[in-house]
This record gives sequence, C-alpha cells and structure tokens, in this order.
Amino acid sequence: MSTERARPLDRLLHPRAPRRPRLAVWTALLVVPAAMIAPLTAAQAAEATHVPAGASTVSSKAATSSDADGGQVHRTFAAGAPATSNTPDFGPNVTIFDPSMSSSDIQSTLDSVFNTQQSNQFGTQRNALLFKPGTYNVSANIGFNTQIAGLGLSPDDVQINGGVTSDAQWNGGNATENFWREAENFAVTPSSGTDTWAVSQGASMRRVDVNGSLKLDPTNDGWSSGGFLSDSRISGTVSSGSQQQWMSRNDNWGGWTGSNWNMVFVGDPNAPAQSFPTPPYTTVGQTPVQREKPFPYIDSSGDYHVFVPATQTNTSGATWLNGTAAGTSLPMSDFYVTQPTDTAETMNAALAAGENLLITPGVYHLDQTLKATSANQIILGMGMATLVPDNGVTAISTGDVDGVQVAGLIVDAGSTKSTDLIDMGPSGASADHSSDPQSIEDVYFRVGGATAGSTTNALVVNANDTIGDNLWIWRADHGNGVGWTSNTADTGLIVNGADVTMYGLAVEHFQKTEVLWNGNGGKTYFFQNENPYDPPDQASWMDGSTDGYPAYEVAAGVTSHQAYGVGSYCYFNVNPAIVNDHAFQAPAVSGVQFHDLTTVSLGGVGTISHVINETGDAVNSTTQNVYLPSFP
Repeated sequence: MSTERARPLDRLLHPRAPRRPRLAVWTALLVVPAAMIAPLTAAQAAEATHVPAGASTVSSKAATSSDADGGQVHRTFAAGAPATSNTPDFGPNVTIFDPSMSSSDIQSTLDSVFNTQQSNQFGTQRNALLFKPGTYNVSANIGFNTQIAGLGLSPDDVQINGGVTSDAQWNGGNATENFWREAENFAVTPSSGTDTWAVSQGASMRRVDVNGSLKLDPTNDGWSSGGFLSDSRISGTVSSGSQQQWMSRNDNWGGWTGSNWNMVFVGDPNAPAQSFPTPPYTTVGQTPVQREKPFPYIDSSGDYHVFVPATQTNTSGATWLNGTAAGTSLPMSDFYVTQPTDTAETMNAALAAGENLLITPGVYHLDQTLKATSANQIILGMGMATLVPDNGVTAISTGDVDGVQVAGLIVDAGSTKSTDLIDMGPSGASADHSSDPQSIEDVYFRVGGATAGSTTNALVVNANDTIGDNLWIWRADHGNGVGWTSNTADTGLIVNGADVTMYGLAVEHFQKTEVLWNGNGGKTYFFQNENPYDPPDQASWMDGSTDGYPAYEVAAGVTSHQAYGVGSYCYFNVNPAIVNDHAFQAPAVSGVQFHDLTTVSLGGVGTISHVINETGDAVNSTTQNVYLPSFP
C-alpha cells in the first residue's frame, strides 16, 4: 500500500499523484548488547515485577512450569535439543534497558536506532528494544523493523514517561507506508498528554497502558491507512483522524472519536454503538474466541520466561486489568533462542526435540521448512525477525496437533517460487482443536518489496479451529522486484479448516482470488483489501469469462460463514480501464452472512461493478465509495 490514499470527501475529490517510497541507505548502529547492561538489583526487580503463583525457573530439559492459577504443566524434551539458558544471549540486535541506566544514555540509543530505521523500509537491520521492569524518563520514536516491548508480567511493570511514537515525517506526513513495527507490554505517560501511533498495515499495539490519549494519524493530520490495537487500555480518548480503516479488539478506553470507511470494534467495552454506514462503525460486543500473543518477561531473580496466555471465549476488555491473565509461564530453557547466523537445520533440531523457538531479530534464509509438529509448540519472533524460504520451500508448517502458535514474524517469498509460505496444519487435517486451537498472530507476508520473490499461495490454513490475529498478506505494489510478471502470486489466504476465526485480516494485490474460504463455520472480523494495482489489460486479469477476481470468496458448498466489517478497494493505476466485476463472492444461503461491506475506487482510478455477487452499486470515477449493510 504505497499510493497516497485520499481522505474521504475533500481528498477523494482532489486526489494527488502517488508518491514512490524513498529508499534509505542504513547507517551503522551501535546497539548495546544485553550482556553489557547492568541487571536489576534484587530489590528493584522485586518492586517492579511479579510472577505467577508457583512459577519455576528450571534449566533442565525436564521442565515444570506453572499456569497463572498455580497448576503445573510438565514438559519433557528429547535428548540432543540445543541447550538454552534461562538468562540467554539474545544476540546483537536486541537492546535491553535497565532502570539503573541514565536516561540520557537510553535516549541516545533509542535515537540512534530510530535514525537508522526511520525510513529504512526494506532494509535488513532488525531491532528489539526491551525494557526491564522499572520507570524510564525517555521518548521513543519507532521506525521500520523495530519492536519496543516491556519485560514485565504486567504492562504496568514498565513505566515510560515521555512517549512512544510512530509518525510519518520521513514520508512528508503520509503514514500509509508506516509498516512493520510493534509496541507491546508497557505503560506510557505521554508528556504532551497524547501519544501518536500513526501506522498502516503490518503494525500492532498490544498490551499497552496509555495514561493519556492516543492519536492514530500523523501530527500534521496526514493520511494513514489501518492498524491493530488489542488488549490495551487508554485512559483518555482514541482519535482515529485520517485512518481509513482500523481494527480494535479487547481494548478499554475513555472514548473514541473518528471514522472514515471501515472501523471495527470487537470486545471493546466502551466502543461506539453499531451504526454502519453513518458513521461506518461495526461493533461486536464480545470476542467469541481469543488467544493473545505470547511474550517474554523477566522475574525477580533475573530469569527469563515466556508467558503464554490461555484461550478464552466470549470476552470483553483487556485481559490483564484485574491481575495476571490466565495462561502458562514457561521458562526460557523451554525455548531455543536463535542467533541471526542459525540455519534451518539447527532450528529444526530444536523443534524435533520438542522445544519452542524464540527467533531473535535478523533475516534468516531457510533451505528447509521449519516444522512444528508437537502440541503447544511455539515459534515466536522478536524485533521483526524475517524468514526467507529459499529453493521454493515452505517457511513454516505445523502438524495436526493442538495449540501450536506462530507469532511475531515477517515472511518474505524467495526468488524461487514456493507453493505456500506457511501451512497451518497439513493438507487433509481433520482433528478437533476447539479446546486448544492453533493460532497465528502478528505475522506479515511479503511477496516482493524487500526482494524479488514469488509464491503460489501465502498462507494456507488446514487445521480446524485456527485463530488468526492481525495478519497482513501483501503482494508488493512498490519496492524491489515488483511487476505483473515479476512478483507473481495467486492467492493470499486459503482456509480449508472448519471453524477458523480471523481478526484484523488484510490481504492485498494478489493476482487471482485473494482470499478463498473453503471451510464451514468461518468468521472474519475486519477485512481490508486492495485489488492488484498492476493488471496491464483486462485480458490478463479474467476469472474465466468474468472481469477480475474477488478479493474474498466463500466457496460454493459452504453453508455457514460470518464476516463483519469488510472492505475492498481498487486503484488500477497501470490501466484505469480495468474492471473488477465484484469484490466479494459467496453462495446465497442463509447461513453465509456478510455484515457491513464497503467498496472504494481510490481517486476514481478503476471500477468495481458490484459489492458482492451481483449486489451493490459500482464504484468508479463518478461514485468512489459504496456501502452495503448486509448480505444476503
């Protein structure tokens, strides 16, 4: 998503020419290794953090860890697994801050990282900025390929007084390219009273406690285009400003203001009332099934753990407001902590031995598929860790087992075409995982952009009951290796499993049907799409005898499906005469229902003739936005 999307009304009537991204040459960065930073004193740590009842800090391969209620979870690993300590080396791209450090030293490091990453959209540098429990008087600007996170069990264990900001001054105030950054698990008190988090796809804010207000568009009221807020509390008002679409799940706030095309709220106690299309608010009172992303934390002894939140149903509000959320605390010795030089063979040895993976920041080329085949196995990335499958392999596959989680990663298609980039469950998966579903959270797929690459499909979900949470699946429209015959890719997401649920799903620019849903019982809460910009002519983009391909298709034969707050946009800048017959396609049966649909012709460049099937008016150079409250 690189074109400057005009804001509704005034900017839709006066669109500007799209800007190409500015390519930055990254400079050398001094990153303070974790081992060089003084640890918390016992007194500081005891004051700043807490640990679930009965949590253990074992280092042997027979590990007993505790869940939040004090119950024990026993894990035994096969001999030969690569050893990992409970105080591991997180590698050269992780900076760990301690409250005993001077504010000026911390600020200098934060500024240095930002200066490198501010416009480093497709660079190879990756950074995780981690804060031990305590109080910090600093302000952090967050650029590309950067994660900022607290190391407490509660967000309030880390207090940042100053601000945590994502803005768009690098791009003239246009935040529609503010991708690939994450903020999670801390409290922030902005010195101005309002924090700015102006982002688009591929960016998340999770488990954050904002003592003030939150602004979701740039400081100069420039454009912004989507993002994801979850499991957070904002004491003041959230202002969406120029955000064209937004997804909020399980958040608490003092109030919400703003709307444009597609604003979706799920399980937010103080969300605006359902009012689509004026304003276009889609509001669902409870989150039907929820599994939060795992996160690392440090205990009072200085040992590291990963907290794995439990699956919950029918929830509203942030999970941590009344104490430690339900879940399991695993010692870091249950994880193989990678280094950027690690091979797929090394990582697979850990997985085969039953260990989990914590993938530290870096770009990892894979010559074999990472296979998570043990129940409740975790592959967790830090600092926008990036996987590149070489020689046409699939980057990650999971077994037909309970509870596997894949989170916090970028997956770049390699130069040799893959069939799929990630498979959640094997083909033909049939097991019932409803009590312990697999999940994929904050995973961002790229086909082209960073490097020339191609794939047939990006994500294939075969395992029943899988949960997807904040996924951006992107065939690049700008960057390196981009073109109709260069970064080729048919489909972004195929869902074959039953009872699969997606929150915050964005799929863009694929060359055939972009989402194909074959399984029954599916649910999607928020969908954002752009058709491919670059079909050279209509003959090159035909679904049989039909003009174009649907952005989201529920397959014939599916009898139950629900979709809430779904939007598809066109911007056929290579050939504005291109027509897409319909944005959505579904069987006209009572159990398949769409709620709150919108289509947009961005700047009037191109045509979508119908919203879904043959229903809904056209968007084109005359009518640039159409809303459809329901189907059928």
